[in-house]
Amino acid sequence: MRAPNLAVPGAGRWRRTPPAIFPPIMGLFGLGLCWRRAAEAGMLPGAVGEMILGGVTLLFLFAAFAYLAKLARRTTALVDDLRILPGRAGLAAMVLCVYLLSITLVPYWPVLARSVLFAGLVAHLGLVAVLIHVFVTGPAEQRRVSPVWHLSFVGFIIGGLAAVLLGMEFLALFILAATAIMATTIWAVSLDQFVREGVPAPLRPLLAIHLSPAALLGMVAARLGLVSLAQIFAVLAALLLGAMVLRLRWLTQAGFSPMWGAFTFPLAATGSLWLGLGGVWLWPGMVVLAAATAVIPAIAWGVLRMWANGQLATRTNAATA
Repeated sequence: MRAPNLAVPGAGRWRRTPPAIFPPIMGLFGLGLCWRRAAEAGMLPGAVGEMILGGVTLLFLFAAFAYLAKLARRTTALVDDLRILPGRAGLAAMVLCVYLLSITLVPYWPVLARSVLFAGLVAHLGLVAVLIHVFVTGPAEQRRVSPVWHLSFVGFIIGGLAAVLLGMEFLALFILAATAIMATTIWAVSLDQFVREGVPAPLRPLLAIHLSPAALLGMVAARLGLVSLAQIFAVLAALLLGAMVLRLRWLTQAGFSPMWGAFTFPLAATGSLWLGLGGVWLWPGMVVLAAATAVIPAIAWGVLRMWANGQLATRTNAATA
């Protein structure tokens, strides 16, 4: 009798592309936009930020192609990735990067930027619909509120920022109001959970995501001329960032992991908010930009290196097509 062939077939290119590659790419987008904001404030040369944004755009397009190639092999891999926390965070970040790409394109090609914005809104709404289906049909523990909910449900605010830059103030105002309500709800529920239950060490870096809505809501408010509201969000961002700096050792107790991608975008977004407001916030914004320039590329390099050597998919339990 012939022995059965027990060889495992090759995985094939892009069959296990991990969504965890996208949070650090999102952070790099944020870094480039923070440099652009510093240039608009007259603090730094503009070329640096545009070079960063150009390089990150190519990196994002490559990563998005790699993930879409995975979905082309098996579309339901999207649902499988949404069942796990790193997958939910990564897929939300992938969609939010589309909004950041739109913002990147605004000074160069507004018509294309507008098209990219609406493509992002459609993709985001589709992702949220699938995510809600996963929540409804999956186990109860998947429905537990986490900081990642900000990415999925409040992340529309980045589209609001793109909208106001493109002259669509009504759309931006609508998104600002809706996401402010959602962000406040998530903050309240998360605070209650934190007080009652605490957070396991490996998941603590995700707490940094709570900083992003404050910074983004403030940026959109400032662009809409709601200066007092923007100042309130700037103070809230300062309080959150200060608390995180004071508890940095506690946040990073578990050591470096793909979860550290959550540190990247909130830091850059806070710098952008403060630099945009100027005045007393200008130099704190420059300090945050300096810190972001040192921290974000280092974290991105660490996570992307895991992707290159095949560890990232295993460590984040990414689905296989």
